Amino acid sequence: MKTMISRLSSIMMMGLLFLAGTAFAQQSAIQYWRPYDQRGVNMFETSKNDTVVFEGLKVRFGAGFTQGYQSMKHSNSARAILNATGAPTYTETAPGSGIFNNPANITIAKNPNVSGGYIVTNTTTSATTAYVNANQLYAMSGGFPLAQANLNIDVQLADGISLNLVSYMSSHHHNEFWVKGGYLKIDKVGFLNSEFFDNIWKNLTLKVGHMEVNYGDAHFRRSDGGHTLQNPWIENNIMDAFTTEIGAELYWQKNGILLMGAFTDGEIQGNISDPPLPGAKRKPSLYGKVGYDKQINDDLRVRLTGSIYTTKSSASNTIFGGDRTGSNYLFVTDNTAATITTAYTSGRFNPGYRDNVTAYMFNPFVKFGGLEFFGTYEYAFGKNALENGEGSAWGSEDYDNRQTHQTAAELLYRFGKNENLYIGGRYIKVSSVLPFGQSAGNAGTRTPITIDRTSIGAGWFITRNVLVKGEYVNQNYDGYPTTERLSGANFKGFVVQGAISF
Repeated sequence: MKTMISRLSSIMMMGLLFLAGTAFAQQSAIQYWRPYDQRGVNMFETSKNDTVVFEGLKVRFGAGFTQGYQSMKHSNSARAILNATGAPTYTETAPGSGIFNNPANITIAKNPNVSGGYIVTNTTTSATTAYVNANQLYAMSGGFPLAQANLNIDVQLADGISLNLVSYMSSHHHNEFWVKGGYLKIDKVGFLNSEFFDNIWKNLTLKVGHMEVNYGDAHFRRSDGGHTLQNPWIENNIMDAFTTEIGAELYWQKNGILLMGAFTDGEIQGNISDPPLPGAKRKPSLYGKVGYDKQINDDLRVRLTGSIYTTKSSASNTIFGGDRTGSNYLFVTDNTAATITTAYTSGRFNPGYRDNVTAYMFNPFVKFGGLEFFGTYEYAFGKNALENGEGSAWGSEDYDNRQTHQTAAELLYRFGKNENLYIGGRYIKVSSVLPFGQSAGNAGTRTPITIDRTSIGAGWFITRNVLVKGEYVNQNYDGYPTTERLSGANFKGFVVQGAISF
């Protein structure tokens, strides 16, 4: 059924692209709107510049489509862990030794017909059992990942009031039709018939709905399903801060200064249940942003923002795991059991702060002529539910928060007519502490780990709606226990993508 829906989505996408080619000039102009094409590159929050005359109700249909080609290699140095349903587990004594903790009457040999497969034989009964190494990496070769597609609907409802609705028609996680979210945006309050509020609202914007939370600036440059045209890279940050939650954001903007405060339900979806575990009460998420963005002269633009996001308790917080479309590095460092819908976070990192979390992000952006720098510094800390004493025999509310740091720096040079060409490099490093072997009855072991990524990329805007880009990437994992799949892991290679957005 999912395959059928995915095919229907692809047919719909092709129809939309054909329609766009014949009727693009008829697209409705929406007030205070962020374009999906090249015009939206380096555009963050929508401004308060009133440049579109209201002429009544208007509906604008748009879409995003991405097809890639990937050629990657990956490796690890984890110990083999052999699992089979209803049978004992055998663990390699040292990485690559081929020696297991098996009894004297058991022999273990590789199965040459199965990737990561082993045959375990009981020498007493001659019975054999097929096993698979849970840490064996997916067998990859060059190929085309599943195409991704988005459907965008923007509606001008009244003067200064608009609606945004985005749906994923096909993605690397939910490859069936899936709604991302929608929100109402109010930039004018003429419906109040008050000159006082009209004057106040000249600097205010209110967003209400189930929407992408505006924590940090990195999410404005990230790939989002089929909409990858405004990301100069193939993938997002290693720790990808993105989720959708139900709530409201209030903005104040004047002379380049930005202030924003917001609250949401703290969950990726609506929920009215009362968790039964002691202390497991849901709390709202509170977040905000302070920034300055100024075009100093014709050549120089400077922007600096700081953001905070916090929630004291959540049934399932997803600020670092809320993407329902998936990574653009397919199956890297995943095991042989990976599928396109289950292994959708390939190459990404989630610290697992599902119960309580506080995170800070600082983003400098400088553009001088064609030279462009964008940076991210992020500090986050929190716990999962077990660490917060919910359902664990060992936890308590006083259990120390685990901490995570992420630093990212990217340098691009844009050139050519209307800066339709670019080339650049990016480096990202994450350091964190993870609990391994944790369960309701076992606190496990907290272990520091690091992940780093180096990317070199280039792109060409064939038109403002069509981008071809490529990237060479090298990512390393360090500190993971030898029993973990990511112990000593590395992936490297290149990805090329074609992206269309309108």
